[in-house]
Amino acid sequence: MPPVSKDGLPKDDLNGDDLKGDLKELTDIMERLRSKDGCPWDREQDFSTLIPYVIEEAYEVVSAIDSGSRPELKDELGDLLFQVVFLSQLAKEEGSFDISDVIKNCSEKMIRRHPHVFADLKADTSDDVLRNWADIKEEEKALKEAGSEGGNGASKSEGYLSDVPDHFPALMKAHKVSKRAAKVGFDWDNLTQVFDKVSEEISELKEALAKDDREAVEEEMGDIFFALVNVSRFVSVDPENALRKTIGKFINRFHHIETSLEKDGNSLTGATLDEMETLWEEAKTKKVK
Repeated sequence: MPPVSKDGLPKDDLNGDDLKGDLKELTDIMERLRSKDGCPWDREQDFSTLIPYVIEEAYEVVSAIDSGSRPELKDELGDLLFQVVFLSQLAKEEGSFDISDVIKNCSEKMIRRHPHVFADLKADTSDDVLRNWADIKEEEKALKEAGSEGGNGASKSEGYLSDVPDHFPALMKAHKVSKRAAKVGFDWDNLTQVFDKVSEEISELKEALAKDDREAVEEEMGDIFFALVNVSRFVSVDPENALRKTIGKFINRFHHIETSLEKDGNSLTGATLDEMETLWEEAKTKKVK
């Protein structure tokens, strides 16, 4: 067992010195890119302009995980890490914090949120851990709102759900919101009740369609999606991942239709719906995913 620090963290591990050197090299590269003799594009960036790249790189990490390719995952994790270093460099330039502060803050947070590992709190199951995690996050939130942690209270939250990030994809945000609401008891008792809610929302959509009320149709569609997200939560399926995988499966099966038609000298625009349906069923039989 490796030696540990007083906080219970491993120390002097095999790659410790290499890690420090590699991170220093990366931050030095970032500083060079932002310098007056560096890269014009990098010098023009600010916090807002980097938002799309952070989101894009995060999704490319997810794609690499799905692919099963470890070299690809290594590459995409590096790209995501670079965004962290880039944003930290911007903060350093304005005097807010630097990458060392980010790492230190993260380490302190992980120790604080794992008292069952680094302190004496008991947690025998994953559910125990999640309950403790939620309680600790609420304590941290209260401290922030009181101005006791990194501020003066000016950014006080407007409500229990108001700090769920707006930049989350809609399904992810819906899952996060419903999960947090459930933690304080605002939830159904069982899955049957959630399915009843789905049926209710579908009926309301049909009524809106019958009335040709476009605004109501949009609203009811949103209600159906939100109800289905709650079904996902009840059965412990991440809706964002589920839909993403289904989209990937659809693309691959559609590609099977396309390539099969091309082999026969046909094309998507030249094929009939029946021909495409037959090839779609063939893709399903071959379990194309």
